[in-house]
Amino acid sequence: MGDIRRVRHCSHWGAYTLLVEGGRIVGTEPFELDPAPSPIIHSVKEWAETARRVPRPLVREGLLEKREASDRRARGEDRFVPVSWDEAIRLVAGEIRRVSETHGNASIFGGSYGWTSCGRFHHAPSLLKRMLNLAGGYTGHVDTYSIAAGPVILRHVLGEDAACGGQANTLDTIAAHTETLVVFGALTPRTAQNEAGGIARHTLEANLQAIRARGVKVILVSPLRDDVPEDVGAEWWPIRPNTDAALMLGLAGEIVLAGRHDAGFLARCTSGSDRFLSYLDGSADGQRKDAAWAAGITGLDRDAIAALAKRLVDTRSMLTVSWSLQRAHHGEQPFWAALGLAAVTGQIGLPGGGVGYGYSSLGGVGAAINIGLSPYMPQLKRPIDSFIPVARITDMLLNPGAEFSYEGKVRTYPDTRLVYWAGGNPYHHHQDLNRLSEAWTRPETIIVQDPMFTATARRADIVLPASTSIERNDIAGNRRSDLVLAMQQAIAPVGEARSDYDIFRAIAAELSHDEAFSEGRDEMGWLRHIYETVRSGAEERHGFAMPDFDRFWAEGYAACPVKENHTYLAEYREAPEAFALKTESGRIVLGSEALARLDYADCRSHPAWIEPAEWLGAAAEDEFHLISHQPAGRLHSQLETGPASLALKRNGREQMRIHPEDAAGLGIADGGLVRLSNGRGACLATAQVSDTVRRGVVVLPTGAWFTPAGNSGLDIAGNPNVLTLDIGTSQLGQGCSAHTCLVRVEPYRGDAGDAIAVYQDHLAAIAAA
Repeated sequence: MGDIRRVRHCSHWGAYTLLVEGGRIVGTEPFELDPAPSPIIHSVKEWAETARRVPRPLVREGLLEKREASDRRARGEDRFVPVSWDEAIRLVAGEIRRVSETHGNASIFGGSYGWTSCGRFHHAPSLLKRMLNLAGGYTGHVDTYSIAAGPVILRHVLGEDAACGGQANTLDTIAAHTETLVVFGALTPRTAQNEAGGIARHTLEANLQAIRARGVKVILVSPLRDDVPEDVGAEWWPIRPNTDAALMLGLAGEIVLAGRHDAGFLARCTSGSDRFLSYLDGSADGQRKDAAWAAGITGLDRDAIAALAKRLVDTRSMLTVSWSLQRAHHGEQPFWAALGLAAVTGQIGLPGGGVGYGYSSLGGVGAAINIGLSPYMPQLKRPIDSFIPVARITDMLLNPGAEFSYEGKVRTYPDTRLVYWAGGNPYHHHQDLNRLSEAWTRPETIIVQDPMFTATARRADIVLPASTSIERNDIAGNRRSDLVLAMQQAIAPVGEARSDYDIFRAIAAELSHDEAFSEGRDEMGWLRHIYETVRSGAEERHGFAMPDFDRFWAEGYAACPVKENHTYLAEYREAPEAFALKTESGRIVLGSEALARLDYADCRSHPAWIEPAEWLGAAAEDEFHLISHQPAGRLHSQLETGPASLALKRNGREQMRIHPEDAAGLGIADGGLVRLSNGRGACLATAQVSDTVRRGVVVLPTGAWFTPAGNSGLDIAGNPNVLTLDIGTSQLGQGCSAHTCLVRVEPYRGDAGDAIAVYQDHLAAIAAA
C-alpha cells in the first residue's frame, strides 16, 4: 500500500476527511467535532466513478446538423456528438449573444438550483448569474422548491422570513423551557443531516435527548409515525395530509370559545385579530372552528383536540412546523394558522414558547445562529428585473406573455428562448414531469452544466461537464453553521470535467467580460478573498477573532461568532412600538388589509382552512394520498446509486410504504412490485408494508432518476414527480404543491426494466462515439 493522504472536505451532509491513495478515494472519516455524522458521507466517493458522469462536452446531433430547424422533440432521444471545449464555449457564448441581441435578455432563463456542491465559491447558481449579469441580464427565479409559500406569507405577516430560515427559538431554549411541544410535520434526523452550504455539527439528536430527559410532552402531528425518533416518546396523531391548518384553527377556536385566549397580547402585539377571531367563533361565516369541526376534517379524535387546546394554554407550549407543510395547495395557511394559534395562546416571545418553522427540515435550523458574515460569491448587479416563482418553470415555458400574480403584484412570463441550467436537475424536483417534458420542447436552446448525466442533461442541446467538489478547492459555510470549512481538492478532475468557475470564466471571456468576471483572481485567490471578507467582518462587527487564511486552510475549519439560547420576538413582545415589525401595521398580522383588498379566493385576509385540490376528504374509494418526502440515504437525486441510497432500495428499486390493511385490500405483498398512477403519469416501485404510515396514505421518496420506458410514459425508476400536481400554492405565494397528490396503487406484473442499466447503456454509446 502507498501513502494515504487525508484531505479535509465538506458536503451538504457534513464535514469529513477523505482518505486518498494513489489518486483514488479509499475511505471517509467523519469530522471529529460532529457528534452525529451522516452516513451519506461514505457515498461521496461515487462522484469519482464514471458510470453516470458526463465524460466531455457534448452537443445534440440534431442541433449541429440543422441549427435553425432542429427538432426540439428529439431532445432525450438524439445521440450526442463530443466536441472540444473551445467549440463548446464558442457555441454557448454564441447562443447567449444571439438570444440577447435578437430577443432581449429576459428571454434567457438562468435556471440553476445549485445543490451540486455546498461550496460557496464554485456555487453554480452564483457563477451563472454573475456571468449572465455581465452579458446583460437574465430571467431568474425567487424562493426555492423546499420553501416558497412559507416565506412569502411570513414576510407579509411578520415582516421577515427569519422564523423559517433558522432564526426562530433555538432548540436549546426549547429543550430548557418548553413543557408541551407540538410537532406539525416532522422533527427527524432523516432531513436534519442535510444543510445548504454544508454543516459542521449535527445537533438535533442531542437536543431531542435533552427534550426527552426533561419529560417534555411531545405530540407528533403527521401521517408518518417515524417523523420523530421513537426514543423521544412522542404521542402520534396520524392526521390526514394537508389538513394541519384545520387542526391549528380548531385548537385556536377551542381556546377562544373557552375565553382563555390572551386578549392583552392580541391587542398589544397583533393587528386584525378581530377579523381572525370572527372567523374562529363562526360569526364571519356561520361555522364555529372548534374541536369537533377540526376532527371531521383531520380524522383525529375530538376529545384529544379539546384536551390539547387546554394544555397549550396551561403549559409553556411551542409549535414547530415543517417546511413540508407549505409544499401543498394553500401551503401559506398552515404557516399563518400556526402563528395565529401561538398568538391566541399569548406565548410568542417567551423562552420555549410560540412558534417556529423548519426545525430539522435542514440541519442548521434551530442550532446556534451564526451572526457573522457567510462566505459567498458576488453575483454582481442585475441589469434587468425579470423573474418567476421558482416552481412555475413549466408555466413560463408554455405560456409566454401570460400574466401571473406573486406577492400581490401582477407580472408577465417572458418569451423564453434559451435555458441555461447549471448544478441542478428539474427532472428531479419539478412536479408533473410529463407536463414539464412538453414545456421542454419550447425553448430554442437548452444548455446543461453538471457533473452527472442526469435526466435534465439527457434532454439538453449542449452539455458541459463540471467537476464535483472533490475535484477542486472551495469553502463551505452559511448562516446556520457555527464553522467555516475548507473543501480541499482530493483527486484530479474526472474525464474532461472543468470547475464551474473555469467554465463560466471561459464563457465570460468569449463574451469579452473576462476581467470583470474574474477580477484578476484564480481559484485560490478567490478563496482567500471570500474568507478574508468573513474574517474581517467577524472582527469589525463582533470583535470575534478568526485565524488567517493559511492557518484556516491548514486546520480545515474556523469558528464563527454565534448566538445561542435565542428566543424569537422576545424584544418585540416587551416593547412592540420600539421594535415594530416591517408589516402593514408594524405588528403581527392576523387580519390583513392588503389581502382583503386583493380578495384572493385561495389566500384570504386571515388564516383559513381552504379545501385543497386533492385530498382524502374528497378522494375516490380507491385513491391514496401520496407523500413524496426526502429519503434518508441521499439528498434529492444526488448519489442515487451510492451505498446509503441503495441500502434503502429493494430489488434495486424505490420502496413505496403502505399500511398493512391497505396492502391486504389490494392484494399487495411486502416486496411486491406495484404501479402508482393518476391522470398525470405512472411509475413503478417496490412495496414496503408498514404500520408506520396512516391508512389511506402511501410514501414514495424523491430522488429516483426519471426513466420513462419507451413510449409508454411509465417511469420504471420510481420518481414520484411523474404523479405530483404542478399548480401554485396560491396567487400570493406560488410555491410548489408537491404534497397535494392523489394516486391509485395496484400490483404490477409486467416488464419492470432496469433503470440503472438505461443510463449506463446511454453513456456507453456516448463513450463509443
